[in-house]
Amino acid sequence: MTDHPISDDLQRKLENLPRAPGVYQFRDSDGKIIYVGKAKSLRSRVRSYFQEKGTFDPKRDILVSRIADLELVVTDSEVEALLLENNLIKEHAPRYNIRLKDDKSYPYIVVTSEPYPRIFPTRRIVRDGSRYYGPYTDVRAMHLMLRTIRSIFPIRSCDYRLDAEMIRRGKVKLCLDYHIQKCEGPCEGLVSQDDYNAMIDQVEQLLKGKTRTLQKQLEAEMEALAAQLAFEKAANLRNRLQALKTYQDRQKVASSDFRDRDIIALARKEGDAVGIVFRVRDGKIVGKQHFPFTGAEIEDDAAILEHLIHRYYTKTMDIPGEIVIPEELEATEALEKWLGDRAGMKVAFTIPRIGDKMKLLNMCRANAGYILDDILLQKMKAESALPKAVEFLQKDLHLPVPPRRIECFDISHFQGTDTVASMVSFLDGKARKSEYRKYAIREVEGVDDFASMREVIRRRYTRLIEEQQPLPDLIVIDGGKGQLSSAVEVLQELELAKQPVIGLAKRLEEVFVPGESLPMTMPKTSPGLKLLQRIRDEAHRFAVTFHRERRDKATLQTQLEEIEGVGPKRAQILLTSFGSVRAIAVASLEDLAAQVGWSTARQVHGYFRSETETASLETSGDSSAEETESTTEKE
Repeated sequence: MTDHPISDDLQRKLENLPRAPGVYQFRDSDGKIIYVGKAKSLRSRVRSYFQEKGTFDPKRDILVSRIADLELVVTDSEVEALLLENNLIKEHAPRYNIRLKDDKSYPYIVVTSEPYPRIFPTRRIVRDGSRYYGPYTDVRAMHLMLRTIRSIFPIRSCDYRLDAEMIRRGKVKLCLDYHIQKCEGPCEGLVSQDDYNAMIDQVEQLLKGKTRTLQKQLEAEMEALAAQLAFEKAANLRNRLQALKTYQDRQKVASSDFRDRDIIALARKEGDAVGIVFRVRDGKIVGKQHFPFTGAEIEDDAAILEHLIHRYYTKTMDIPGEIVIPEELEATEALEKWLGDRAGMKVAFTIPRIGDKMKLLNMCRANAGYILDDILLQKMKAESALPKAVEFLQKDLHLPVPPRRIECFDISHFQGTDTVASMVSFLDGKARKSEYRKYAIREVEGVDDFASMREVIRRRYTRLIEEQQPLPDLIVIDGGKGQLSSAVEVLQELELAKQPVIGLAKRLEEVFVPGESLPMTMPKTSPGLKLLQRIRDEAHRFAVTFHRERRDKATLQTQLEEIEGVGPKRAQILLTSFGSVRAIAVASLEDLAAQVGWSTARQVHGYFRSETETASLETSGDSSAEETESTTEKE
């Protein structure tokens, strides 16, 4: 098993894992879900995480080191496990699961379920019978499709909800689109509902990429109209066919068998990945969608592909009978069954080795690589871009390097008791709350802000030096010359004399630097000064919040210590476990015993029950007295 220590409870769960399909959830020591996975056999999959160290890469080893507990959901089939896994990932967003970058909603083209349907782009799916085509990760491609539709078909552009009653009453009048032959006038009943919906069916053929089928339909209609001597209508259809041919010429021929298929490929670099889907319809590439992912460090390519397939086909109605993928998937059978149920036909995965499909797969993979390189380039540009406030701060303070990472300290106490300190961290002008730190002052008695500052600076940077962690570009001390001098004294002891550090006094927003008796002059409107003020205020807020929490906790702990058999240690355990005195008061005897043992649990349980009964009796007695007084007055 792994070199990481495993609790007895977790070890027992690992030994009793079922061989059934299902979903597993890993939790950390705080009870937070950090990973969700599915398995055909829970026993073999979950136990594989805890093999000897070195079996997995370092990223996965970090995940295993943080697993404190395990929860299982056994399902009847692998398909159920697949669906449940994705629902849980969306609900909990675990730290170590792969996720769509930004996870934004992509636009669709919707065909409404009205008597005279409308067609327009949307990002919101409403389950009202409307049909949705997409998602379109390339918005320009979506708008090109809409322009093509409107150039071929006279679809109404108004947003009226047309029905027979509204048309009969003449509530809507013809607009300009009718007069320029962009609409056939359904608002005044100039086109029948059957004819209009037949045209909508043709639009949907185009949205599905079935251009060959659509072309044959339009040609047949044009010939029929010409035979009936309806030359004007035939000429309109001829113009539609020309627009359709122009659209077809933009599409790349992919295969000569005219079969419908999707091509799915993947490109990845460390924790970033891009999945891409080529839609091949009637032998031509009619569209492509790409999906960037983050958090892919511990997943293999097959797992990322499974995630992409489920996310993409959950949101699209256009599922072909063949899906070309680069490698075998563990959940192939489950995915084929799920896709077949959604499409209403057999769906099969294909892994090509040679031929046209392999060429398409390579082209798809190359496109994914180009997109990933562009994403990484944009990411590097964003990381190297320097916020204006940081630029101004470097200039105002004459710093050798931009202060991208700033740490700020503040001291808080109440009438000389419970002195605490806070440290907040900002990166490129933005708070990094995961790097905030709280300090309970241990070495200083009474009120001594200078000594307290020395203690917290020493503790913070001694640890960074020991752990060989990078130092901040700038240290900000909330206070004037005295607090700054205390911090500088400790930094010199730690041989950090060249570390940039300043003090920011509250009263006049004065900035002090080491070795100068007078404050620096910074423009009051400087973005750099405003950044310092924001950081200082955040440090103060964090320190005050921590101080109040400690004071409230101490008050509650003192109340618990009044119970016989409860000392400071057990009071601390109870408060940590239940969170509040109210929760302790209503807890069951069994829950209390699980934390402090049966003897102490009976004392705590009895203490709060007797208090409740006493309060009830006092309330009852008061009511009786009031009734007696009231009766006496009446007599």
